[in-house]
Order: sequence, then structure tokens, then C-alpha cells
Amino acid sequence: MKTNSEIRKTARMALDGKWGTFVLLTLVLYVVSLFTALPGQLGEALVKADVMVGLGAMLTSFGLVLTLLMLPLSWGYVVSLLRNHRGGSVEISNLFDGFRQYGRVWFTVFLTGLYTFLWTLLLIVPGIVKACSYGMTNYVLYDNPELSGDAAIERSMAMMEGHKMQFFLLGLSFIGWAILSLFTLCIGFLWLVPYVQASMAAFYEEVKAEYEAKTGVVS
Repeated sequence: MKTNSEIRKTARMALDGKWGTFVLLTLVLYVVSLFTALPGQLGEALVKADVMVGLGAMLTSFGLVLTLLMLPLSWGYVVSLLRNHRGGSVEISNLFDGFRQYGRVWFTVFLTGLYTFLWTLLLIVPGIVKACSYGMTNYVLYDNPELSGDAAIERSMAMMEGHKMQFFLLGLSFIGWAILSLFTLCIGFLWLVPYVQASMAAFYEEVKAEYEAKTGVVS
């Protein structure tokens, strides 16, 4: 298993010469997410201002539904970094790959978020631990089209046995860059987010290889 420093280096190598593609991909994701969230934000503003409360409630509900419908976008973004890590080509259209198997991807992304949320309600620490355990779910789902959402989550948990702390520290290592990105009016996140996700994809390849060697199960 590589160290986090080596994993980040591998991620930078995978992004070398392709930063423009992933900055654009990240920008598209942000813009789509922004427009998806606008109805809900407008509805909340109307309700709080006690102006056209009925319309505000309708917009809030519509915004929530729209946000839920767009969950596969995050999956498409994440797996595009894995595809790039493996030397595959990536285009803007890959952001919407999750919609090709919408029900399976939507259910898995939603279920992962729900489980993490419920664990966090108990205490913050158990929530973080579970979030790390579920961290490989999107990649497992991509590599194993025969697996259901629950099965993908269980496979992720098995892969992350003994690696949750390293994964947590890998995420933590980007905090400094995140703070610096705030001082660029958040523009820096267009570069930071691909770097983080490329590192997560590289981490997955490491735990995947170890899991396969240990269990004999090709994931």
C-alpha cells in the first residue's frame, strides 16, 4: 500500500496535461448544481420573507426533488477521475454517465448518503468512520455492474478494513489547499476538487489490489 504522499503524487501524474479538461468538468458540475439548487433557495427566501409563501413552499419542494434527481452527477464526476487514472479518455459528457443506469446509481448514492447521515446523528466520530468505510462505493459500483447498491457498500466496507485512518488522513491533507482556495473567491476549487478526486481514485486502486490479493475476488 502506497503512502498518502505517494498516492497524491500518482494523482498529479494522472492529471498531468489534463488539468484543463477536469477544470472544465468541475466548472460544468458546479454550474449544473447551482441551477439545480436555485429553485429551492428562492423558495426558502420567499418563505422566510413571508412573501408568496405558497409559491415558496412549492419551489422549495421542487428544488429538493430536482436535487435528488441529479444525484448521479456526483457519481459521473467521481468515476471520470478513475477512468482517467486508468488511461481512458474523459469528455464533458462523461459527467452524465450515471444517468445511463439511473436507478442503480441513484439508489446507491442516496443510500450511502443516508447511511452516513444516520450514523452522524449518533455522534460525529461514528459518522466519519462510516463515511470512510463507504468511501470506495462509487468505484465498486462502476467496476462491478452486477452488484446492487447494498452489495457495493458492503464491498467498500470490506476493502476499507484497516485503511480508514489512512483514507481520513488523505482527505485531511487537502485542508490547507482548501483554505487557500477560499482566498481565490473559491476559483481554486476548480483545480483542487479534481486533485482530491484523482487522489481518491488512486487510493481505490491501491485498496482494490490489496483486497483482490487477499480474497481472490476480482473487483
